Formats: sequence, structure tokens, C-alpha cells
Amino acid sequence: MLQLRQFTCVRDDEPLFIPFDTTIEAGDIVQIAGPNGAGKTTLLRSLCGLYDSYEGECDWQGTAIRRSREAFLSQLLYFGHHPGVKKSLTARENLEWFAGIKGVNSTFDVDAVLALVGLAGYADIPCQQMSAGQHRRVGLARLYFDPSPLWILDEPFTAIDRQGVARLESLLESHAQKGGIVILTTHQPLSLEGYRTINLEKYEEGGYVS
Repeated sequence: MLQLRQFTCVRDDEPLFIPFDTTIEAGDIVQIAGPNGAGKTTLLRSLCGLYDSYEGECDWQGTAIRRSREAFLSQLLYFGHHPGVKKSLTARENLEWFAGIKGVNSTFDVDAVLALVGLAGYADIPCQQMSAGQHRRVGLARLYFDPSPLWILDEPFTAIDRQGVARLESLLESHAQKGGIVILTTHQPLSLEGYRTINLEKYEEGGYVS
């Protein structure tokens, strides 16, 4: 369970959005929405420890993440605007490294996972020879084997074709059905079953506006 109380991110001593409360439980898929500049990406980065200027409380499993950040991060998968792929390594080497730090079984099938993200035949190609969109697909391939209960995904559907979007939505639903949590941003209409939306209300000088 992830619980936020009077939570907002701060920049230049001003909140980016109206502080809000929410509880996100096992099995939930939550879309963070709001106008441009409301702080959607900053909110996700704050949850992952990549942005420290926030106010309010954030608890994971009943404990403040500021007091148990290492334990919290060990249960988290974050996919941001940068896919986190090392370009000098092949797709296979990148994914085997990801699998190793998560303690995934050595029988993990890299080729099958890459095929699921539209990269069949790319396993042994250095990522420096791939496009930015292909880098994102290599990064997204982690979702097919990462056991972390909490997935935080910033625009995961970018640079994916229609079939890939449908496959990824099915994967997110499966993760939630197994008791995982998915928090994501996207500009794309979702076809997910049972997701809910948190709308950030943007703060502007002189007051809050929707």
C-alpha cells in the first residue's frame, strides 16, 4: 500500500499542484493526469527518490519512504523519459544486468521478451546502433520479468505500435491482478479495466487553478 497525505512537489518555494491525499492499494492501476506543467513527471520522480523537494507524507507499507528508502526502492520499478539503457551493451546484456540486480532466475528468456516488445532478432545488437524508440522498448522489456510489486511508469506507451500498446496494457492488468500496483502517466486513452485517475490541480502564482 502506498499512502500520500497532503502531498505536493515544490519548485522555487511554490507548490506545483494542490496538495492531495490518496491511498493506492495492491491491485490498483492509477493514472496521474493534469494540465501541462502541473507536475505529473515531478510527482513520479519524487516517489522514486529522484526529486527531493516535496511536502507532505508518503508511506509505503505503513512506513515513511524517507525513513526506509532502500527497502522501498528494492520493491520498485521506475520507467522514466530516459529508458536507463547502457548504449555500449547489447539488448541482451542490458536485460541480463537488469535481471541480475532483481534476482531473476537465470533461465530468463531474453529473446522471447524482446519479441514481445517488437525487437525480435535484436538481442545481440549494441544499443548504440538502435534508435531512441528501440531504446525505450529495451527498457520496457523489463516489465516482462521484473518482480517488483510497485511499477511507476512515465509515458510507457511512447514509440510503441498499436499491437504493442495492447500487449503492454494486458501486462499491466496482469500485474495488478497478481496484487501489484501500477502508477503511470500517459497522453494516450487507456483501455485498461478498472483503472482510476488522480487529476493534479495546477498551482499558479496568486492561487490554485484547475
